Formats: sequence, structure tokens, C-alpha cells
Amino acid sequence: MADATDRTRVLVVDDDPGVTGVLRISLRHAGYDVETSPDGADALRKARHWRPDLVVLDVLMPGMHGLDVCRRLRADHSDVGILLLTAKDGTADQIVGLDAGADDYLVKPFTREVLLARLRALVRRRQPAPGDVLTFGDLSLDTAAHVARRGAREIHLTGTEYRLLAEFLRHPGEVLSKEHLTERVWRYDFEGNYNVVEVYVRYLRQKLEQDGAPRVLHTLRGSGYILRQDAP
Repeated sequence: MADATDRTRVLVVDDDPGVTGVLRISLRHAGYDVETSPDGADALRKARHWRPDLVVLDVLMPGMHGLDVCRRLRADHSDVGILLLTAKDGTADQIVGLDAGADDYLVKPFTREVLLARLRALVRRRQPAPGDVLTFGDLSLDTAAHVARRGAREIHLTGTEYRLLAEFLRHPGEVLSKEHLTERVWRYDFEGNYNVVEVYVRYLRQKLEQDGAPRVLHTLRGSGYILRQDAP
């Protein structure tokens, strides 16, 4: 991430010069530093050298597909915020994008105001919280170093997974609804579509339960999720 005194850096990736031109003007007017890329290969090169804080990435591009670019970005820059632009609004398409490592998605056509709101939410998610160590059983999270452990095993988390785990660790034994999690972790309203929450809970479970570790993050059907040692 850029230093707190720097303006947030946004890399816009789209093969349509009309789209990149409009977004460059809008985002610079909103106070962002902006670079653009016409394709995935160029975007990966710029990301390596320019180190953006956020990437606005079109899914359907010639050459390297946007989802492949997303996977590469996430592997190379685990802390970058990725907002996918897609013409498809189906649940399956959204989940595929989240599975590829995106933090959020925006369906075309969209308004400037909605895009800026989504980017502000991504910026807020990456602001550091006061450092402490949260623990539950053999699970710990160092909020200063952003390091999670299950016993002696270190768990590598994306930014969204980190914030989700921190929220559960701050409320052990409490049922957290999907609405609560979207407000505290994503910090905006999904308008009743909570697929993103389900996807990231699944990601988090997979990492927590590696090497046969027992489940501590449970589902209460119709109510939400709870961090507890035994199954509810």
C-alpha cells in the first residue's frame, strides 16, 4: 500500500480506450493517482513497477482474460484491492470472479458515483487497525503484523479474509449475521445479495481447516455464522 501521505494509486485495465479515458478523468478529479493499461500483460508489468493500491479490471479482454490477470495480481500483490468490471450479473459469474481473487465486482453499465463508492470502500478496508493479538483456542491473529496462526502453522490470508477473521475473533461465541458481516467487513450494503459473504467464509474455512484441524467457524442456517469450538 502507498504511504498514508500519498494519494491512492488506481490502475484501470480495459481494452476500450473510451472507458479508460473517462475513468482516468473521473478518478483523477476524485483525488486518485491513475494509470491505465489496454491489456492484461501491460497491466501486470505496470503493477510490478508502479505498485497500485487498487486495480479496476475489466473481465472480457482480448489476449489474457481478466480473470487470469486477477489471479496473477492476487498471487503477486496479496494486499492490492481488485474491483472487477463485468457485463454479466449472474451469481455464478460473480462467484467465479471472487474465486479468482477479486474483492468486489461491478456490473456494466455503472454510474460514476457507484464506482467511486466501491473504491472508497476498498480503501477503508485496507486502513490499518490498532495492533493487538486476537486469540481463540489455538487460533491467533496478530493485527499489527497481519499474521494468522493455527497452532504453529502460519495461515496466509488475503486482505478480505484477514478482516473477516478479525471480526469473528472479536466476537467469539456470538452469532454474526451476513448483514452484520457486510457492514463491518465490506462496509457497504449488498442489498440482500450475500453470495460474497458465503464465498469468503468458505475460503476462510478451507485455510483454517488445513492439515485436518477441527472446524471452529460454524454455520447457523438462517441466522449466520459463529466462532466456537464445538458444532452448534
